Amino acid sequence: MAITTSAKKALRQSKRKKAMNDLRKKAIRASLKDVRLAKKGDTKAIAAAYKAIDKALKTGLLKKNTAARRKSKVARSLKVS
Repeated sequence: MAITTSAKKALRQSKRKKAMNDLRKKAIRASLKDVRLAKKGDTKAIAAAYKAIDKALKTGLLKKNTAARRKSKVARSLKVS
């Protein structure tokens, strides 16, 4: 357990960051599941997935190429042929 005040503060901060990261990850998983269940050309599903991925990228949860790869996969899966 943390003893010094700075260690206690660091523990509080890391718990807060973990909670936000978990929410972002959950949002990504939910939006990707919606994409899998969506019909071809569903723009709302694409927009929701892109939004979740971009927010995760902005906060540093995903790396740049990972985000690009996931967005590309979303676009390919809902592409109208």
